[in-house]
Amino acid sequence: MPQTDAPSTGGSNGLRLRWWTELPLIVLVYAAYSAGRLLARGDVSTAVDHGVGILRVEQFLRINAENPLNRLFTDQSWIGVPADFWYASLHYLVTPVILVWLFRSRAVHYRAARAWLMISTMIGLVGFTLLPTCPPRLLSKGHGFVDTMAQYSDFGWWGGEASAPRGLGGMTNQYAAMPSLHVGWALWCGVMLWRHGRSPLTRVAAVGYPLITTIVVMGTANHYFLDAVAGAVVMGLGLLLVRPVLGLADRVKARVGLPLAAARPSTGVVTGAHSASVAGAPSASSAPQSSIVSAGCQTSAGERIPLPRQRPAEPGAEAASPRPAPAEAGDSASTAAR
Repeated sequence: MPQTDAPSTGGSNGLRLRWWTELPLIVLVYAAYSAGRLLARGDVSTAVDHGVGILRVEQFLRINAENPLNRLFTDQSWIGVPADFWYASLHYLVTPVILVWLFRSRAVHYRAARAWLMISTMIGLVGFTLLPTCPPRLLSKGHGFVDTMAQYSDFGWWGGEASAPRGLGGMTNQYAAMPSLHVGWALWCGVMLWRHGRSPLTRVAAVGYPLITTIVVMGTANHYFLDAVAGAVVMGLGLLLVRPVLGLADRVKARVGLPLAAARPSTGVVTGAHSASVAGAPSASSAPQSSIVSAGCQTSAGERIPLPRQRPAEPGAEAASPRPAPAEAGDSASTAAR
């Protein structure tokens, strides 16, 4: 099994990643996103005004690609039905799968990738709150859009209210079109596949998945083209904030965990009044007598085996220090000849 708890980069402080801490964090962030998206419904008339305004800007710039795509998806069910399944499913399947893949196989990159996705999602939530926007499918019929999710609802589990399961449409915010996080998350998936995939197939998926998703969100009349552009911009802003956010998180963790680190000595380092000798002080031969580190024994700097504890010298007597007897000349010669 691949190593999953390797330290991550992007400002990591060497913290080990564990799935039982990652999963609740991701669930918590997604729950906050969903709850905030639900609460930020906004005024319907304001959302419609924003949607009409975006459509008029696109028509003025001649970039309203959602009109012809929606007609194609409406007229050709063999395109519209798979597109509805794509919109209603892959957004919630592909992103978690890639997160798990990164966690298991590319753990060194996981922390920064997860932070990028979460930061961008929170920025998108701010966009939903400040700019509630009516999607094309909910505009009046005079604008020429057909809700393909409602048209082909008999083919899937969704009803006539976005991609929510049938009967649960009231629990979603249908006026959270700007920015498109369907496109934003798909772009994140594409970047992860391109950077960390190793086969030509992953490169094709890296390009194809966000591109097809962009076409699908417009053809199903769930988003405007400028919503897709805004989704890409949000991901760009999130990417720029990854390094400072991770740096701030590391500083907070270091400040909170400092007392614990100080109370846990490193393996193999002798603690005591003269432990500074290990870090560049005089060598063990010239260092003063080391402090007692355990009952009945003492240890000098650099030694691992305890020595018998020396008794203190008698008052007024000189400490006896054994000195080697001077070697005779003959002994020296015989030693050299061996």
